[in-house]
Amino acid sequence: SRTELLRVTEEDFAAMTGITPSTEPYALLFARKIRERLGTDWAVGETGTAGPTGSRYGHAAGHSCIAVIGPGGERAITVETGSGDRADNMRVFTQRALDLLEQALG
Repeated sequence: SRTELLRVTEEDFAAMTGITPSTEPYALLFARKIRERLGTDWAVGETGTAGPTGSRYGHAAGHSCIAVIGPGGERAITVETGSGDRADNMRVFTQRALDLLEQALG
């Protein structure tokens, strides 16, 4: 699972009490864990619902939260496409992640 791959612990989740999955804090947690696990200067984290249906947490299809972490700090955004088209949503999410990374790079 994603949590095993990223080595997300029960303590990590406990610190997020009251915060639902598929949110910016979760994307930031995933980016931090990726950065830590790989020992990189930069990391991108993403969580959401590409479609064609919504999530069990109440997010509609086309919902994504993306985070970028680097030497200059942390940034996170929420993307809502309003579409259930999984492939199109994945393209939009990828483009927005690259845009966010480009902004963070300056």
